[in-house]
Amino acid sequence: MWPVSLLAIPPAEMKLFRRRMLSWFGKRKRDLPWRRTSDPYRIWLSEIMLQQTRVAAATPYYERFLAKFPTVEALARAKTETVLGRWAGLGYYSRARNLHRAAKEIVTRHGGLFPIGHADALALPGVGNYTAAAVLSIAYKQPLAVLDGNVARVIARIGSVRGDLRAPALWRKLESAAQDLLARRAPGDWNQAMMELGATICTPKSPRCEACPAAAWCQAHKLGIAGELPVARKKRPAVKVTLAAAVLLDPRGRTLLVRQLDRNGDLFSRMWQFPAVEIVSDASAELGAYLRSKFNFAVNGNMIELANGRHAVTYRDIRLAPFLISVDRLPRIADSRTVSFSQLDELPISNATRKIADAARVRFQ
Repeated sequence: MWPVSLLAIPPAEMKLFRRRMLSWFGKRKRDLPWRRTSDPYRIWLSEIMLQQTRVAAATPYYERFLAKFPTVEALARAKTETVLGRWAGLGYYSRARNLHRAAKEIVTRHGGLFPIGHADALALPGVGNYTAAAVLSIAYKQPLAVLDGNVARVIARIGSVRGDLRAPALWRKLESAAQDLLARRAPGDWNQAMMELGATICTPKSPRCEACPAAAWCQAHKLGIAGELPVARKKRPAVKVTLAAAVLLDPRGRTLLVRQLDRNGDLFSRMWQFPAVEIVSDASAELGAYLRSKFNFAVNGNMIELANGRHAVTYRDIRLAPFLISVDRLPRIADSRTVSFSQLDELPISNATRKIADAARVRFQ
């Protein structure tokens, strides 16, 4: 355990600290759709969507997703492609796949309710310590503290904690500290207050200490180093990748999408995509060679270079180099589908594929 005393909050002041935090949250919290419900399904969905995604970006997706899948049963019944199609554009598609798998388990094993048991929650696909604590505390008022990047930053500044917060040993200490700080009579509100503080006041850069309800107990604020903590993590150097993609177009305005299971398929989130290959120097020549070897399709020099695009996947900086290739007839390829361009927006495709499609539309429309 990491005693609360190391956070410079005297035990006699803990009630005041918690009361002030909860009062601030009650007055200053943002009006977000998932805060207007006690439905565990909707709370769980919001927590999954908010992983690695800003609130402003996630909110419209949350509302559209619920319009299509208003209950966990509706989600469990849906086809994977339908789920991915409604998720398309939000990114990190493993979240949607795990959400769908977990919904099926909730329906078949837990009577259609997100499990109340901590171990059962952790056994669901895509549910880790943070998500389990968030859903169980907010939906079921279980006394479990959450720890995400926002909460860790708040605790680190209150205690003037140095070091890499994501280092396993230090992260475990932060988890213990978060649990010690928890307002057990209102765990859901407390967890949301800590997250809200980190998201809106105790931000990574230029924290607004003058508006912070925890400022009186914050060692980093007293030392004048709040903006310097936590210590920035060393980022993995970006790797530059160029992907050449083939937009095949027949006289009826139809194109060919494939599913690639190789590394390049991972860069398109393992969803429907245009045939693509990572290239070294000559995009048109290397793409032509790839189409011949992989799909037994000869380009015959009929390639129009489209506007290049940029895309990012984790540490990879990707240049998209698409080519429009007019064909009399689309080739027959295993694990592929023929679609019209007007259908593309209805399919589960990644943002990278959308960017390529947009470049083609500019050319032929």
